[in-house]
Amino acid sequence: MGKDPNKPRGKTSSYAFFVQTCREEHKKKHPGTSVNFAEFSKKCSERWRTMSAKEKTKFEDMAKSDKARYEREMKNYIPPKGAKGGKRKKDPNAPKRPPSAFFVFCSEHRPKVKSDHPGISIGDVAKKLGEMWAKQTSKDKAPFEQKAAKLKEKYEKVGWPTLVSWLAFQFQTSLYTHAHTSACRSFY
Repeated sequence: MGKDPNKPRGKTSSYAFFVQTCREEHKKKHPGTSVNFAEFSKKCSERWRTMSAKEKTKFEDMAKSDKARYEREMKNYIPPKGAKGGKRKKDPNAPKRPPSAFFVFCSEHRPKVKSDHPGISIGDVAKKLGEMWAKQTSKDKAPFEQKAAKLKEKYEKVGWPTLVSWLAFQFQTSLYTHAHTSACRSFY
């Protein structure tokens, strides 16, 4: 099923309004010329970063009014029958998936990296841990792989189907349903 053409257009952010204005300015200054998208985006983001809060208020007001428009239209919008309802909800009782050997390694080494480098960002901590993991020999990785394997085994014992077994189950039920309905049709 395709996208509903009657569904209200999504809300536009203040930055998107700013980029739209920049694009219009560029078209006025340079009519008929093509735009290098990457370069244009980079210039827009630099301009946005250097803008004062006062200059941004115009775009933030535009975003607020567009958000109000979107909410107003969504109140009146009735989705077509049979439309899927967005993301499938996760089972709240489902156990957490087991971590990989790398994540077991990270959980043990993260506190040391943070203490060695105070004030380091989360991304940089992850980068350092990745570098440390890459430098490990297979002998050094073995205890983490064993822990991960034990956690995976424990997870699978709980009885929650793995993706492969779930797909196999789906395939079997679809074959049964198909065979059953075919047999019933030939019977009548």
